[in-house]
Amino acid sequence: MTADTVAEQIAELLRQPTTTHGLARALRAALKELDVHRTHTAALKAWPDGRIDDAPRKVQIGGGAHRIDGYFNIDAVPPADLLWDIREGIPLHDNTVHDLFSEHFLEHIDYPNSAKHYAREAHRVLAPGGRVVTGVPDAGFVLTRYPSGDADTRTLLKKWYGKRDCLDHINTHLDLINYVFRDQDDDPVYHPHYWAYDHDKLVQLFTEAGFATVEPWEFDPQIANPKREWASVYVVAAK
Repeated sequence: MTADTVAEQIAELLRQPTTTHGLARALRAALKELDVHRTHTAALKAWPDGRIDDAPRKVQIGGGAHRIDGYFNIDAVPPADLLWDIREGIPLHDNTVHDLFSEHFLEHIDYPNSAKHYAREAHRVLAPGGRVVTGVPDAGFVLTRYPSGDADTRTLLKKWYGKRDCLDHINTHLDLINYVFRDQDDDPVYHPHYWAYDHDKLVQLFTEAGFATVEPWEFDPQIANPKREWASVYVVAAK
């Protein structure tokens, strides 16, 4: 049975009025994974050894619509220079990348398997002295403001949920904590959070992968998305 056949069967189930809410959520999640599988499989046909021909010096991982001048963007969904499922590895040659950047990507892949695999792959593809900059929602930021709450809660809710239909249901500081740890909005655009990170966890992750140093990264709006600065934590790991 092919992935396309499975997708057709899932679509048919979703059209059935008897399909329950819980099953429908699971099926929609499966459809997302099938789409990623389809694009990744197509890329593998072009590069069956898992390595593309080019050797870009600057690479962005999971950038979505946020593009950085001079960076080659690899993502599982368009728009991207290369559609690839990073959970299966980074499709670049050893010791070739000088700058690797990802922002609000790591929390969307499972831990420990995919997250640790990504950190090891980042170390592999970076040239000696190369660096990887990683930004994620800061679990420490929201936790240190609970239970007293935060005067900026409403502002932060609008920043994180402003474009979603569920905003009316997200209205307390605890909702921010839930966002960081397990964003589960049943939405065709947004993807769930699988793991929460703070500075210490990022340091541990990249140190274990073999990086020589892991330090706080000074936010640079020329590279990072200015909308991500508040309530995010960034580190730079050097090989």
